Amino acid sequence: MRLPLTDNFHLRALEEGDAKELYALVERNRSHLAVWMPWAADQTLEGTAAFLRTAKQRHAANNGFESALVLDGRIVGAAGFPSVDWAAGGTSIGYWLDEGHQGRGLMTRAVSALIGHAFGEWDLHRVEIQAAVENRRSRAIPERLGFEQEGIRREAERVGERWLDLVVYSLLNDRSRRGPTTAS
Repeated sequence: MRLPLTDNFHLRALEEGDAKELYALVERNRSHLAVWMPWAADQTLEGTAAFLRTAKQRHAANNGFESALVLDGRIVGAAGFPSVDWAAGGTSIGYWLDEGHQGRGLMTRAVSALIGHAFGEWDLHRVEIQAAVENRRSRAIPERLGFEQEGIRREAERVGERWLDLVVYSLLNDRSRRGPTTAS
């Protein structure tokens, strides 16, 4: 899977061979990521490789996928669907980006492409994004893309010794709300 976003920027499925590059990116961004991501403080190369193996299995089972954000041939972040609830017609999107590449619209483009995949290719009904209340940069993505804020999950995620409240955003597929059409 490869989704071109600009001439020098695309999404592609993460692969097991990406472990070293992805881990190096996490290592360079550890202090930045560890504020918001429960896995970041203790992430190891082995943990990164295990994550990539699990992502490959989920993709093969048609239960989500994880993608690399590739700019000028280098991974600068990751975004994807941790799982898909086919019965309910929904999924969620998670993402993170190298601190030095923030503020350029890269993640907004990437998440928009993932939404297009969820609603187009998969014909799902609902996409959800959750972000820490204080994480303004992460929250800006769903707000910019027209998601509706549904509420706040109190102390829903533990990061280090802190409990974070998470804002829940959702976007519904307009096509699936219209229902089936009939010929006249």
